[in-house]
Amino acid sequence: MSEEKKTPKTSWFTGLKTEFRKIIWPTKDSLIRETVAVLVSTVVLALIIAGIDYLVQYGIDILVNLS
Repeated sequence: MSEEKKTPKTSWFTGLKTEFRKIIWPTKDSLIRETVAVLVSTVVLALIIAGIDYLVQYGIDILVNLS
């Protein structure tokens, strides 16, 4: 078996620090806009799913009561 050379921990932390410097962090305004967009789309989707669920349940109740 060949022995693999392990990189020292300091080079890993240096690479991590370098990668963190490359991150483009969102501004406060864009973060607020994106959060509001996610919340609004979540509420709209929940209402759509609840409406479909209500209609399906209503249809099933009608079918069950017919017999």
